[in-house]
Amino acid sequence: MPSPPAAFRLTPQRGAVRDVVRQAQDHPTAREVYQRVRHRAPGIGFATVYRALNLLADHGQVLELQLGDEAVARYDGNVARHDHVVCNPCGAVADVSVELPAHVTIEATAASGFAVDAYELRFSGRCPSCSD
Repeated sequence: MPSPPAAFRLTPQRGAVRDVVRQAQDHPTAREVYQRVRHRAPGIGFATVYRALNLLADHGQVLELQLGDEAVARYDGNVARHDHVVCNPCGAVADVSVELPAHVTIEATAASGFAVDAYELRFSGRCPSCSD
């Protein structure tokens, strides 16, 4: 089992990055986080934002999401257990919480041989804007 990451200092730049991600409702990419953080910290560089996102994700302050066929990660400030729904046409992402019956993880354990103790669901479809 890997050891937990070492403690880190929450610098003003890291705090600004974390706050931007936590306030976002759209699961922004690193580039989008950078564009938003620049309004709070005008001198911040993209590399600093990118490193901060990785560090914050490593320490459980934000979630790094790889959703579908996108090659780019998205970030989520909601670190509680939840799932996501992705719009196929436009790529919009939204949070959704769906509890599976307990027997599903038991069946997954039996079928895989893994000791399944958690799961993530990703739904896909069309968002309200694309359904019109």
